[in-house]
Amino acid sequence: MDSQAKRVETISARLDAAGSSTGYVCPQNGHGRGVRARLMKLFPCSSAKKSSTSSQSNVEDELELSAVRHRPEGLEQLEALTRFNRKELQILYRGFKNECPSGVVNEDTFKDIYSQFFPQGDASKYAHFLFNAFDTNKDGSVSFEDFVMGLSILLRGSVQEKLNWAFNLYDINKDGYITKEEMLDIMKAIYDMMGKCTYPLVKDDTPRQHVELFFQKMDKNKDGVVTIDEFIDCCQNDENIMRSMQLFENVI
Repeated sequence: MDSQAKRVETISARLDAAGSSTGYVCPQNGHGRGVRARLMKLFPCSSAKKSSTSSQSNVEDELELSAVRHRPEGLEQLEALTRFNRKELQILYRGFKNECPSGVVNEDTFKDIYSQFFPQGDASKYAHFLFNAFDTNKDGSVSFEDFVMGLSILLRGSVQEKLNWAFNLYDINKDGYITKEEMLDIMKAIYDMMGKCTYPLVKDDTPRQHVELFFQKMDKNKDGVVTIDEFIDCCQNDENIMRSMQLFENVI
């Protein structure tokens, strides 16, 4: 295995470790639909590249930056803005380019890619929320910069940064608060995505029960909404909520 592939293995292993704390499990089949498989799909070229061709690949990457419809920021700038080094950014770019030759991905394409990992359920709603979390400038598309900035937080950000990102996911209308309705929409989307393969099997009212439990603990002043301070404070001090909300397993 070459050095680039080893880096991919390291990143995916970290995701696997983070995802192991979730409260519900979807049995893996031969296709591998866990976090590791989802991440590895973004690196289809990594295991095929040999070290002897790495210099050529680097040159090709630089040339191809100008060939796509959307040209990403220079690798030096992205290296400064993220926690990825140049080699890792090149691997990420190669995988992103393979899936999205135009340099950007729209929501329909994002849903198509994401739904491949959850054929037993309906991933469209959750993919919609996830897409909006990655689409930071709200232009209806996710660029390579959007992707690596979000991935940098999820893989290597501090706990505070990861919780900020998760709060943004749950704050659907981006008004700075999470309502019960917003949290319920996300929870229902997660259960729709997992379909019938969760263990233990969930009842129809399980998402609402979880939301009620979360709000009892998070909404400290009982005003019907959760602020980012309430969210972070509760999550950092309640291990069960961290697991139940599946902050690391399901945001990818």
